[in-house]
Amino acid sequence: MKILILGAGKMGSFFVDLLSFEHETAVYDPDGKRMRFMYNTLRLTDVAEIADFRPDLVINAVTLRLTISVFKEVMPYLHADCIISDIASVKTDLQAFYATCGHHYVSTHPMFGPTFANLGMLSQENAIIISEGDHLGRIFFKDLYGRLGINVRECTFEEHDEMMAYSLSIPFVSTFVFAAVMQKQDAPGTTFKRHMQIAKGVLNEDDGLLREILFNPRTGEHVEGIRDELTKLIGIIHDKDETALDAYLKRIRANIR
Repeated sequence: MKILILGAGKMGSFFVDLLSFEHETAVYDPDGKRMRFMYNTLRLTDVAEIADFRPDLVINAVTLRLTISVFKEVMPYLHADCIISDIASVKTDLQAFYATCGHHYVSTHPMFGPTFANLGMLSQENAIIISEGDHLGRIFFKDLYGRLGINVRECTFEEHDEMMAYSLSIPFVSTFVFAAVMQKQDAPGTTFKRHMQIAKGVLNEDDGLLREILFNPRTGEHVEGIRDELTKLIGIIHDKDETALDAYLKRIRANIR
């Protein structure tokens, strides 16, 4: 299969490394310097070169805010049967785009991302494949992720966005609060350093991704849940209520079992 990867960032490089020895691959990125360490793949800096490559599958690995615009840039150079795909963490506008784009599509979300995951050892990681996509495209990614030992789940666009509103907004907003109240520590403890590492990773994410997570229509209710829990905890601290604290700790320990 001829596969075109859009974007030479961390995830684009990951897919090139993963696919280039079994398929004929090409990478498109207008910034040629980003591709200087890639090998065993065709490197394209001019969008018109895509027409000569004639990919069967396109994997869009650019940052979230550019995903749709880059699709629109390259589509005039794709043949009619080419399947297009994204790996975006938030699918807010993609369902509507795919409905009118004129191409078969497949949408997945490799939830191991480049920020924290060890891309060389993914057996404990997860990936989502959107069930509305092209059948053959879904089979391709299910096989690809499965060979890496990744746990694969299929769900609809709607189910995906609901899941992401919970699983991304709560840890991200909690991290924002930690960073907002943080003070410099000359001798930080282990727990503080671990939280700091997480905060640096989250805040290195693309602003477009952070914006989409926060502005997801479903995010507000989860953030309100964080506020309500903080209110309860503040009351326990203010009252020095040991009984209430014991019950609170018992409840939250049960949540993470």
